[in-house]
Amino acid sequence: MNDTSPDRADNDFTERELTEREVTEQDRTERELRAALETLAGGVSAAPTPDAYRTARGDWLRRERRRRLVLAVLIAVVFTLATLIGLWVLNHAPSEPGVIFSGTRSAVVPGGVSGVSP
Repeated sequence: MNDTSPDRADNDFTERELTEREVTEQDRTERELRAALETLAGGVSAAPTPDAYRTARGDWLRRERRRRLVLAVLIAVVFTLATLIGLWVLNHAPSEPGVIFSGTRSAVVPGGVSGVSP
């Protein structure tokens, strides 16, 4: 088929040259894929050791115990720090009574008239 669109009209390649380039590119892609798969397959052992499951499960359980221990220690540290900070703040509070509990008998009523009892 003779395609005369602008992108095809500028190419000086014959149909045979284009096909040869496609074939060599496919061959190169196939060789690279084959090499990658052979490398991947080389890292896989054919027969796993008899206790591979037990070893993998033991590793997983060890990591899980370690995660739980780290989490427990972290919670204890945060709780201890929060308690110490709270005690420090309470220790530095003023010991004299504040404005609200000043001990005076006259009550202040918002919006009320001074000297008039309810």
